Amino acid sequence: MIAVLDYGIGNLRSAQKALQRVGADARLVDDPDEVAGADGIVLPGVGAFGRCAAALESSGLGDVARDAVSRGLPFLGICVGFQLLYEGSEEDPSAAGLGVLSGTVRRLPEGVKHPQMQWNTLDIGRSELLAGVPDPAWVYFVHSYAPEATDDTTSTCDYGGPVVATAERGPVWGSQFHPEKSGTVGLGILANFVAAVDASIGAPTAAGG
Repeated sequence: MIAVLDYGIGNLRSAQKALQRVGADARLVDDPDEVAGADGIVLPGVGAFGRCAAALESSGLGDVARDAVSRGLPFLGICVGFQLLYEGSEEDPSAAGLGVLSGTVRRLPEGVKHPQMQWNTLDIGRSELLAGVPDPAWVYFVHSYAPEATDDTTSTCDYGGPVVATAERGPVWGSQFHPEKSGTVGLGILANFVAAVDASIGAPTAAGG
């Protein structure tokens, strides 16, 4: 089972339906206790970083997300959900992210329209999340901020310069674009995540389970 964390932000059902379309048992979950039996976690997010961070913590799902990462469960953050994996954001310096990935979320470069609301192509490095996607891979972005580039960055797009599009650290994956809105390419990306969840079932967790 893949738990799509429902912390009251945005339309999460589109992510759930896209995961179901590629064969996952994906469920919207708003009760921290119901996440205990999940095999994988998806953290979507739209809107402002600070509002999403506050909602995630007040729902009790912030601790659930951290626990899932510590147990080595496959974890996918999407859009602001991806940004929440980092330590913080320039959009709201008073709001703390989950701190799962090192770095800060930065405003997109000056000289381009904010937000980036368009299809764009990916410059892909070594990536499990993006395995098998076509070249060029067209995906759909809606954002004004993106994480800064670090060793975890696995792809970028060109928008006034290189902008981080995906990152990976072990079983933690993140996508700044919306795979659920990116047609067949996006479905292929979600299928890669579902395959990673399937492969992890029965494997020892980070806690030695």
